[in-house]
Amino acid sequence: MNNIKPRTKIVSAIIASGSLAIVVLFTIVLPAEFSYDPLGTGETLGIFGLSEQSTFTPATGQLNSDQVEYTLEPYGSVEYKYHLQQGSTLLFEWQASNTVTSEFHGEPESGPQGYSDTYGIGKFTQRRGVFTAPTTGIHGWFWENRTSADVTVVLKTSGFYAKAYEFRDGFKNELLLSRDKQSDTGAVDRIEN
Repeated sequence: MNNIKPRTKIVSAIIASGSLAIVVLFTIVLPAEFSYDPLGTGETLGIFGLSEQSTFTPATGQLNSDQVEYTLEPYGSVEYKYHLQQGSTLLFEWQASNTVTSEFHGEPESGPQGYSDTYGIGKFTQRRGVFTAPTTGIHGWFWENRTSADVTVVLKTSGFYAKAYEFRDGFKNELLLSRDKQSDTGAVDRIEN
């Protein structure tokens, strides 16, 4: 009779753990890992298709690198932007020989004339990072030298863009960035329009 109670406990434990495993399988594992949600719990818990989410985003277009250098006279300014598709990534680094007023912003194609989103503004000597375009449009920097001496700004970027725009002295220059005529450094040639 003593052997029956331990066996009953073992069988009960096996049945309970098997039942729990089935519940976990149908409520958590299948919705999260296999996007199969027969009970609707994956959607309710916000885990449906969790394994399908990826940090990899396929890019369209060609990977380009660019480098520009500007000498800003006292109280002079320049703006430099890239045309990016929504979701495109831009790796950037810029350095100035002295503090400049800088605004990192973008102008969405679908926005009203003159509208821009500001991503960062301040006084800096350098900035670097990775930017993912929230909208299709032109995204880039405005730099202004508010000192009494010349300041040099050097910008280096890599990303999936084909055009850059320079705004200086009231003029807009469109620069087509072509990898067809690459230099030894891997930088792209500029073709002014």
